[in-house]
Amino acid sequence: MSPRAGTTGPHTLAFVESPVQLLNVLEWAHVHAHALSPEGAGGPASAVSTRKKGKVPGQASRRWRRGQSRPTVHREPAGGGLTLVVLSPVDPMTRGQLRRMAELAREEGHEVRWEDARAGTSAPFRTIGGLAPLLRRTGRIVMGDPFSRYVQVLLTITKARDLVVVDDGTATMEFVSQLARGERLVRWHRKSQRPGARDLLFIPVSSKARRRLTPGGRRRVEIFSSMPIEDTPKGVEVTYNDFAWTRSRFGPPTISPGADMVGTSLVETGVVDADSYRDAVRTLAKAHGVTRYFAHRRESPEKLHDLAACTGLEVVRPDLPLELIARRGPIGRTILSFPSTVVHTLPLALAGTDVKVAVCDIDPTWLTANASPRAQGFLSGVTGSARDVDRVSTEPTQPVKEAKATG
Repeated sequence: MSPRAGTTGPHTLAFVESPVQLLNVLEWAHVHAHALSPEGAGGPASAVSTRKKGKVPGQASRRWRRGQSRPTVHREPAGGGLTLVVLSPVDPMTRGQLRRMAELAREEGHEVRWEDARAGTSAPFRTIGGLAPLLRRTGRIVMGDPFSRYVQVLLTITKARDLVVVDDGTATMEFVSQLARGERLVRWHRKSQRPGARDLLFIPVSSKARRRLTPGGRRRVEIFSSMPIEDTPKGVEVTYNDFAWTRSRFGPPTISPGADMVGTSLVETGVVDADSYRDAVRTLAKAHGVTRYFAHRRESPEKLHDLAACTGLEVVRPDLPLELIARRGPIGRTILSFPSTVVHTLPLALAGTDVKVAVCDIDPTWLTANASPRAQGFLSGVTGSARDVDRVSTEPTQPVKEAKATG
């Protein structure tokens, strides 16, 4: 483990399946390494590095700009360390972002283990078998998606007494609520679906994983999140993620005139009707002078081609999570979004800048017939609990509240 990484205490094994999960593990490691280091306790720094601030390995996107050189304090490890295990999905967009984030993690001094965990029918058995010895030895597990069947299986193997859940977007809010109520772990947009045969067979594993994620005895559970956490389960520790690592490593960004828009995969998950979404994007783009559309990694090429054709927007498929893209810049003076994680994270990543984040609620008429009965309430809760954001609408007569991203 490199001196740059500091120490996070006992040896830690982190499992990630998306770029945002990996980013939030880096944020967690940054906070905990600082808390456990001499500098975090007010002591002197052990070493200074003059690495290039803002430099991302490879070509993170075609608009990458290097930041200014700045001395950066880093800590000598005092034991322990962090091993990041990437349980890679199969879609190319996610794999590409994960590889960029893995390079950043290595630059920070963390060990990264890449697992092609879904490359064929034998891949899960090979992956779990290869990880079993590490799972039995490690003292702490960090995970990004407690709803993941992969992660739930791994939780049944480990003997670690220290469990950490980092943000996986808005799913973190639902996880906390379900854990507090003692419910089965089910993603919010699938709650209307009847369990299939595979779901029923997996219930014993999911139930055991949920019990493992419930603090008790010598078992500690921490949630590291930038999301609003309500009804915290008894005994669960909550640590606030203010994107300190992102802000220290990148930016401040160059701010360009006009507006950018953040895409969402609500169409792909069957929540929002495709035609209604396209009309909403077109209306908002025209009303707010949007020039670029930052696509969600799960948006289909066909949908993006249609959006570009009917709106004239430049569709950008970023190679890094949007928090890093926005922080390094250039970025529009206004960022428009539908209900998603970014309405909570971007104001934190852009704290101290003049960039405004604005959110447009999902109209109930946009929902599909197959959308979960909880969809409207959940999405409204995502926007209603967001701080330091403006509200916009596809209705031209609705006034807009103005605010800027603040810390």
